Amino acid sequence: MGSIVEFSGVTRAYGARLALDDVCLALEPGELTFLVGPSGAGKSTLLKLINRELRPTKGEVWVDGMAVHNLKASRVAALRRRVGVVFQNYKLLPRLTTLENVALALQVGDLRVSDEEARDRSLDALEAVGLGDRGDAFPDQLSGGQQQRVAVARAVVAQPPLLIADEPTGNLDMDTAWEMMDLFADIAAWGTSVLIATHNVEIVTRLQRRVLTLVQGRLVRDQPAGRTGRMAWLASS
Repeated sequence: MGSIVEFSGVTRAYGARLALDDVCLALEPGELTFLVGPSGAGKSTLLKLINRELRPTKGEVWVDGMAVHNLKASRVAALRRRVGVVFQNYKLLPRLTTLENVALALQVGDLRVSDEEARDRSLDALEAVGLGDRGDAFPDQLSGGQQQRVAVARAVVAQPPLLIADEPTGNLDMDTAWEMMDLFADIAAWGTSVLIATHNVEIVTRLQRRVLTLVQGRLVRDQPAGRTGRMAWLASS
């Protein structure tokens, strides 16, 4: 099976500033990878290139066989069905229940999905993240950790081959953050490639997964799983 994500010589410029500079990488199915680096290193830019929120200035971005670097606007929806996204601030719709939040994401991504199918699949997704009994709750009735679990359910309900998360534990206490990491590890074990941008040194160090380190837009280190030592980017933070 081929790589889920491939960057080949990817550069992204904002005027004269290079947010990413000649980045090459590949992510494999079922791999949980951390993306680290100091603020402004280019982590968010890299995630936005994967999801086609941005185009590269130079180079090629491939996601699940799709050439994202020159993807037509009419194909962006098809790409985003392949990429689940988890945000730091949850971005749940406050007037919808947890079940409705998840189901809406599924149906917006694929208009062919019926209401009944959306409900069934959304219940399965909530069950998978440990919230099968909270489908009727509204976001303000949930803790921060529970809201983030709903956000994960929303991201995986369409069973995408790739999940990207931008600082998903940034608003959580450490106990809840570890629960989220267990959930992400489970998702990777199901075969989904998971890429997490984070500043949380303790989590990255203890989990011993693959670590990609960005500094000033350049990929300065690609550390294999099981060999995580002191983060090289700490000195730059």
